[in-house]
Amino acid sequence: MATRAEGIDPVVRDRLVCPQDLGELINAGDELYNPRLRVAYAIDEHGIPNMLIDDARAVSDDEHARFTAKDA
Repeated sequence: MATRAEGIDPVVRDRLVCPQDLGELINAGDELYNPRLRVAYAIDEHGIPNMLIDDARAVSDDEHARFTAKDA
């Protein structure tokens, strides 16, 4: 089963960056993750990412390790 992050149109996905540092984001299941700032942006049930800075959630050390291990 594809995750919400994988379901985003590739053309759109290639253009999505973190609104805080304008850096690349990692697909993290139902979220897009910025490993530099350790924040995750949710993707709703319709596949629309919530890229609002105030709605981003902080990621724990364990989650960070898991998300970055997938990317490596």
